[in-house]
Amino acid sequence: MTTPAEDEDRATLEAARWLVALEEAPDDPALKARIAAWRAASPANELAWTNTSDIYDAIAAASPAQLAAGTAGMSRRRVYAGALGLALAACLAFAFGPDLVVRLRADQVTSVAETRAIGLDDGSTVQLGPESAIEVAYAGDDRRVRLLKGEAFFKVTPDPKRPFSVVAGDIQTTVLGTSFNVRIMAAGAEVSVRTGRVRVDNAISWPPVAVHLDPGSWTHVASNGKVERGVVPPEEVAPWLRGQIVARDRPMADVVDELRRYTPGLIVIADSVLRGRRVTGVYNLSDPVAALRAIVGAHGGSVREVSPWLLVAF
Repeated sequence: MTTPAEDEDRATLEAARWLVALEEAPDDPALKARIAAWRAASPANELAWTNTSDIYDAIAAASPAQLAAGTAGMSRRRVYAGALGLALAACLAFAFGPDLVVRLRADQVTSVAETRAIGLDDGSTVQLGPESAIEVAYAGDDRRVRLLKGEAFFKVTPDPKRPFSVVAGDIQTTVLGTSFNVRIMAAGAEVSVRTGRVRVDNAISWPPVAVHLDPGSWTHVASNGKVERGVVPPEEVAPWLRGQIVARDRPMADVVDELRRYTPGLIVIADSVLRGRRVTGVYNLSDPVAALRAIVGAHGGSVREVSPWLLVAF
């Protein structure tokens, strides 16, 4: 069974394909009938069609001069293809991009492929990963940071009288003095410890979750309370700080979600079977396109660069 996010992903990609086909054959009644049937098949299809075509129309209407400028000698088809690629990227960004509300709440935000070192008032530091956001809420004896999006590595200054906590959705990580990584995932959060000891809680789930982690230990706590645990060498915690993704038997969808934060465009996995394949390997974040090709190619898949803004794995 697919998730709502997977349905949106599929519908958006299919809408873009229908729009390309319609651009190539605008007077084909059979094509129009197939599009109408596809739109009527589900609310997700209709919404994806509306979003994709509306953004495409807006771009085409708003920037004819920009499309013409710098495209001397280009055919009409190439100009429209470029506009369509931009429209599709804009639509995908609307569906999967950063939440405006998150940006308004955040004290610190990073963009694609950007990392940032942040010093806190107590001497603790945060290394914020790409496309990530935090809200700092220090008050009295409470040292609290909310990870609103993405991933961050924390080095905490010890203070027994002022515990330090990181909240990521319903998951709370509490420490006195340690270094650890927190990453928000599709449903829940993952915490891994390099030094010291931490406690990870989800008081909302039933039964409540309380997990203690030592150096090298990691846990993924889902929003529904499901817990996965494992161990890695402590120096391998937060490999993104070294410019790497290290995957050990992880679903491809999770690995690609991590890779998305390092690409200037959008990545769509068009094959639902491919999405669930398990991935093991070390991938270089300085060349995310090559990393994606390696991840997908290991399972017989391919990657197509539809435009500078869109990579499709199938």
